[in-house]
Amino acid sequence: MAKRVLFLDRDGVIVEEDQVDTFEKIKYLPGVFGALSKIAASGQWYLALVSNQDGVGTPSFPREEFEGPHQRIIDTLGGEGIIFDAQHIDYSLPADNCPGRKPGIGMLGEYWSDAYDRANSVVIGDRLTDVQLAKNIGCKAIWYAPKERSAELGDELSATCILVSDNWAQIASFLLDDEHLAPRIATIERKTRETAITLSLNLDGGGLGTINTGLPFFDHMLEQVRRHSGCDLTVEATGDLIVDEHHLVEDTGIVLGEAFAKALGEKRGISRYGFELLTMDEVLAEVAVDFGGRPYLQWRVAFKRQYIGSFPTEMVEHFFKSFSDGAKANVALKVSDGNAHHQSEALFKAFARAVKSAVHRTAYSTELPSTKGVL
Repeated sequence: MAKRVLFLDRDGVIVEEDQVDTFEKIKYLPGVFGALSKIAASGQWYLALVSNQDGVGTPSFPREEFEGPHQRIIDTLGGEGIIFDAQHIDYSLPADNCPGRKPGIGMLGEYWSDAYDRANSVVIGDRLTDVQLAKNIGCKAIWYAPKERSAELGDELSATCILVSDNWAQIASFLLDDEHLAPRIATIERKTRETAITLSLNLDGGGLGTINTGLPFFDHMLEQVRRHSGCDLTVEATGDLIVDEHHLVEDTGIVLGEAFAKALGEKRGISRYGFELLTMDEVLAEVAVDFGGRPYLQWRVAFKRQYIGSFPTEMVEHFFKSFSDGAKANVALKVSDGNAHHQSEALFKAFARAVKSAVHRTAYSTELPSTKGVL
């Protein structure tokens, strides 16, 4: 049977776009390991790396500065089961007009053999020249870019490009025709007379996003959720802070909980339960989470101060209660005595890590984590 080839760019698709001439510059893109390991394990694709590496071997980019970091990338991917069947790397400069330089196909003559199914092969790259490469090969392309840039393809390349996405989970789901691998995302807008909140969540992200609520300490705590859960989280919230913080904190908690509930969907294949024991200086925080469909908050926390900066400590409990209600989740929190800032931060960090465990999805499993048959 003829092999379908997945032609993969390196910089901007696997690692961040850069001249990777030191080990420190190797920065992997969010989700690439999980997605590519599933694609590789499926056995459906012949993996071929196709990359332009401008001027390797010149004084500005000595060969040894390329080879060490490149081999590290290849070895790291290999450790995750991602092994390339072929590598095609062009070292020329743009001015050289080398026929092997993408979107040229001079390096890829072997794929015109009957051993390969070019028509159903796919190029994944972060530049329009990668889409042009796919057209020149006679295959299809996935443009690794934000979906909003789709219009830049124009009429000439639109027929070649079958997907525009910068989300590796979505790409894996698309290539393997497996909805279970699709990214679990939710965007919720809530507007009342008291608050206006827009929140975007990706459970399978890389801890990216921005937080802006107008309450600096609250932003700091939500940043802990974003960073330590591994979820992409963006929050833009305004409210009647001239009255007090209550409405804004409450509604943000509700919307965040609702976003988790929406992103989790039927909850098939997830761990459901998460627990974290976390120490931060003099305090010890314990948090357990169950996305079981029934809201309940257990709160065993005693703050000795009314405020952390200008933020009322009573709002910490209210946030978690609101999240529990919105997510329909059990949330149990406990923290030892100590500095109020440390107590709160340890709780948010432990909560984030407990959530990370609870929403973890087992590859290819569609089992519902309940004997009831529904959550």
